Amino acid sequence: MTSRLKLRFRESRIQEYAGRNKNDLSELISIGREAGRSGYLKRDDFLTICMTKSSRPRIHYESNSAELIEEVTAISFAEKTSEQVRIQILQILSGVSWPVASYILHFCIEDQYPILDFRALESLSIEKTPLYTFEFWNEYTTFCRDLARRNRVSMRTLDAALWGYSKSLN
Repeated sequence: MTSRLKLRFRESRIQEYAGRNKNDLSELISIGREAGRSGYLKRDDFLTICMTKSSRPRIHYESNSAELIEEVTAISFAEKTSEQVRIQILQILSGVSWPVASYILHFCIEDQYPILDFRALESLSIEKTPLYTFEFWNEYTTFCRDLARRNRVSMRTLDAALWGYSKSLN
């Protein structure tokens, strides 16, 4: 299958564009490391991650119980064979869309997942946000993993570069 994704800038410029992204993500990185150690997200940490990605569904995020958040994130984080289960189970949680689920995975499963975001997609030649499906997510994740591996950069660095390039356009 030919990917519809195509990097809009030279791969040699990944570090340059990553350096333009000045967002302080230290709190999210710390939350992700703790979730990686414990195997699940605590409710307050879940709310912090979700609200950082998109604050509009706040009431929905807050409607999730601590027990449900811990159980769902534990299943997702422990999943080793099904990428579909790993991301889609997170969407059981109220307010969690594809982009928010990708944000959770990006910070809680070290260096394996890109963030699904209009800026990243714009940097990969997707001008109009597509209908999100597992097939699209899988194509996007595979493309980003290959790009990061080929350029010997972390997924965090690649994501910062995709964001930084798009931001430089407007």
